[in-house]
Amino acid sequence: MAKGHARSAITGQYIPRSTATRQPRTSVVESGGNGSAGTHHRSAITGRFLGPAAAARWPKTTVTERG
Repeated sequence: MAKGHARSAITGQYIPRSTATRQPRTSVVESGGNGSAGTHHRSAITGRFLGPAAAARWPKTTVTERG
């Protein structure tokens, strides 16, 4: 797992790295600040950015990042 802070895709709160390791499908590890402005959605499963419609379809496995 990459270095950084771990965040729950369900609650949006920061969680311990041990929890993120046990629950990889609902956790995202953030490796740094987001340099762009606006709201972005990231899949906890793939790590890829999603559009708003996809984020709405899968709210428990999507983390919303605000720049």
